[in-house]
Amino acid sequence: MDEEAAKRAAEAIVENRLARGRLEFLPVEIRPQDLDEAYTVQERINEILAGRDLGQPVGYKIGCTTKVMQEYMNIHEPSFGEVFAPTVYRNSAMLQHSDYVEPGVEAEIAVMLGTGLPAGNAPYTRHQVADAVEACMASVELVDARYFDYREIDTATMVADNFFNAACILADPVTDWRGIDLAAVQGRMDVNGETFGNGPGSLIMGHPLEALAWLANRLAERGRELKAGEFVTLGSVVTTKWVAQGDLIEVEMAGLGGVSIKFE
Repeated sequence: MDEEAAKRAAEAIVENRLARGRLEFLPVEIRPQDLDEAYTVQERINEILAGRDLGQPVGYKIGCTTKVMQEYMNIHEPSFGEVFAPTVYRNSAMLQHSDYVEPGVEAEIAVMLGTGLPAGNAPYTRHQVADAVEACMASVELVDARYFDYREIDTATMVADNFFNAACILADPVTDWRGIDLAAVQGRMDVNGETFGNGPGSLIMGHPLEALAWLANRLAERGRELKAGEFVTLGSVVTTKWVAQGDLIEVEMAGLGGVSIKFE
């Protein structure tokens, strides 16, 4: 994919996102053909969005890090996207359902980095990235299916579009997290007071910090790095819940707090 094709693909995806449209297949001549091309387009997209009311990226989301989500999406490797500052909420959020195309929520563990993970030090193991983690917390990722049919459109296009990300809600940081076995943390999502799903942190690649190491290494392959102060949501322990107007979603991660989101 040459620079002009990546630019045209990025512009098409940006305009669809800002118009709250449902993206059709991109023309073949500008459609990313693999994940490396997808991330090239994503980088162009995020440069454009940073100047179009979404502010600066302040963190990352990783999708499809659990078997349950890989089977649900029929995608068999993780994918990442960036999260923009104005779309980050603390503890709770009240959002307009009509502001999104097809919103859904996911229950996740998030980490905040106290130190960076330079690309030159890759590859990283989960034990090495643990040293960079300042805090852990519960989170909800708000995803948005901005596509005519997310089960039909190609994976590379969805990855280019920051892999569904629309927002996230972060609980208060837990800085004494080292006394918590992240793999054993039990997460639960309730929808309108009834349990929708639950699962342990070990669903995330065997241990949540394996996902963080994966991201650090994947970024390093592209000459990029995770920086101090950035956060990463590591993947959902339950399948996506597509929400309706009026829904109240509450997520609890044992020892890492809880968050809620209500759709008006």
